[in-house]
Amino acid sequence: MAKNGHSKGTLMGKKIRKILITQPRPESDRSPYFELARKFQVQMDFHPFINLEPVLAKDFRRQKVDIATYTSVIFTSRNAIDHYFRICEELKVPISQDAKYFCISEAVALYLQKFILYRKRKVFFGSEGTNRSLFEVINRHKTHERFLYPCSENQQDNEIVNWLKASLCDFSTPFLYRTISNDLRHLPVEQDFDVICFFTPSGVKSLFDNFPTFSPNGKFIGAFGNNTSRAIEDAGLNLHIKAPDPEVPSMVAALDRFLKEMNGP
Repeated sequence: MAKNGHSKGTLMGKKIRKILITQPRPESDRSPYFELARKFQVQMDFHPFINLEPVLAKDFRRQKVDIATYTSVIFTSRNAIDHYFRICEELKVPISQDAKYFCISEAVALYLQKFILYRKRKVFFGSEGTNRSLFEVINRHKTHERFLYPCSENQQDNEIVNWLKASLCDFSTPFLYRTISNDLRHLPVEQDFDVICFFTPSGVKSLFDNFPTFSPNGKFIGAFGNNTSRAIEDAGLNLHIKAPDPEVPSMVAALDRFLKEMNGP
């Protein structure tokens, strides 16, 4: 598919003034996003593009997945963690002290501290925040494990599913929540922002659900995660800001590097 908009090279020299983060506004004023805004004198606007609806316990039971029989859980987002422990509580499933957790990144792994006693011997994460580095970790521990990969009903990472199949892993992919596009038609997305940052493929879908004829018109597009990057490229958009990678493990770090290039130190 042909790419829309402009390459980063043709937009160099454009001063960045307003950035749209397609997530809820951080609760704390100490968020690194606000520090970044002050550092580069830019405006950060926060508008969640998606909403998550929980799969109720009665609907989960229809999937015939017995959570207690799985020895390991794969998490690619904090949302998956929230809904996994929610459904365990609703179904009164005991959390085994011996369970292992394989996470896409250290940030996701650390979020587990909200629910379990964090011990490195049972929590693992990919060093690069990519599927590839996650596979390397799982590969070292997959013998005799039964994997649960909880995800959204309308969004799962087929690369992970295909790898688990090819690696002859014993696994299930229960759906614990649904991703719904928010109504964004009030938001001047096509006129008002220099940068739009996405964090999930569903966020990209929401953009086109609301603005079917969206064109970047000189905007820079950012993505966190390989699947989000792929969704942006599949939509025919140019990708200018990408995280994570070894040098920029977060979207904040990626924006910091980008703004240094565009607005100066």
